[in-house]
Amino acid sequence: MNVVPAATICAAATPAGESALAVVRISGEDTARIAAELSGSPPPPRRALRRAYRSAEGTEIDDVVLTFLAGPRSYTGEDTLEISCHGNPFIVRRILEDLRRRGCRLAEPGEFTQRAFLNGRMDLTQAEAVMDVIRARGDRALAAAHEQLRGGLGRRLQGATEELLNALAQIEAYIDFPDEDLPPEDTRTISNKIDYILLEINRLEATGRYGEILRDGIRTVILGAPNAGKSSLLNRLVGHERALVSPEPGTTRDFIEERVIIGPHCLRLIDTAGFNQSPSPLEGLGMAKTLERGLEADLFIVVADATESAPPPLPAELVDRMSPRNTLLVINKIDLIPSPAVPHLSSLEIPVGRVSALTGAGLEALLEKITNICDKMAYDPSDRVAINARHALSLQAAAEALKAAQLKLTTAAPAELLASDLRAALDFIGEITGRIDNERMLDRLFSNFCIGK
Repeated sequence: MNVVPAATICAAATPAGESALAVVRISGEDTARIAAELSGSPPPPRRALRRAYRSAEGTEIDDVVLTFLAGPRSYTGEDTLEISCHGNPFIVRRILEDLRRRGCRLAEPGEFTQRAFLNGRMDLTQAEAVMDVIRARGDRALAAAHEQLRGGLGRRLQGATEELLNALAQIEAYIDFPDEDLPPEDTRTISNKIDYILLEINRLEATGRYGEILRDGIRTVILGAPNAGKSSLLNRLVGHERALVSPEPGTTRDFIEERVIIGPHCLRLIDTAGFNQSPSPLEGLGMAKTLERGLEADLFIVVADATESAPPPLPAELVDRMSPRNTLLVINKIDLIPSPAVPHLSSLEIPVGRVSALTGAGLEALLEKITNICDKMAYDPSDRVAINARHALSLQAAAEALKAAQLKLTTAAPAELLASDLRAALDFIGEITGRIDNERMLDRLFSNFCIGK
């Protein structure tokens, strides 16, 4: 994407399809002119004006509300116009066609947000948070996205950057005097600064797994023997008949995935083929898929039949991954046996829930237990910053450069080499916030945004 910031762009900022209202957004150098043409006179900033939208040929297209936002106090930092019209896709298309005749071009994915970044309205972490807000599927994910949108991660990184700059300034003071060695007190000060930055990087890196869970959902695999009620439980949690249910054992031969919100968390529920001791060839393939999904799971829901006393026949590889922090044993079919015995799952004290997937009895208590386990998966409820994979790669590279600098400090290497490592660390941290201009990386990042953002 090669954006020319001065060009005037337009796009629908609301999804395609029929709705009560739709919003068309314009940004760029011709926005004020177009706003004046549509409203009949230069519009006052930040005031909603109701007007009949007439095409350049004078044909009335719709009854709209125009809101003009003068730059730099706008989302993009440029003059911006938002047109609220009826949510008829035909009307939206006619308005966009007319705007193109007036000098606009259609925006590329993420171009409005990219302009906001290029115009200094937000750093790159905040720009990424825009899509996190749009895609959030739970309260925790939304809270983390808002924290990043407010600049939480950028502020954390700014502190590390300031410490790096201070250390670099001390070192560069000696570069012009090659015969002078860094005095011991300065060496200790610089080493302490690097230790502080490495500690902060480690803290941020630790949020990576939490960030993945927030953005993608908690991978939750439902395990158990055939006919234990795994698919029935999935349907009950989802709230509709997502999986086929039959009294015949082995109905599920492949895995089924569905997202569901439980408490403040988004769970990716995965219903799998049941494990049995004598599988048919087709069941064996399904069990192999179950094992594959289980080895990637964040949370295990093991379903046991209340009418059976034997524990579910689970592979040792999966049992070894289970703990009270990531596993819930669910005794199903309590409508048949109200007080069932708890089968022995492992030597660990796995939390137990009791439910009837058929009638819904015990469902509320089960949802509470699932929420409690998911709460404990959080990295730190008080720390809402959660990095993504791009941030993690840059942080790892910065940490390696800082460790190389520490080694040079201990071996009394020339100050030029030490400064080179610290500059490299600065560059890697700068990649996260966008302080370092990397056009290919920016193009790739913003191309993942939706049109109109």
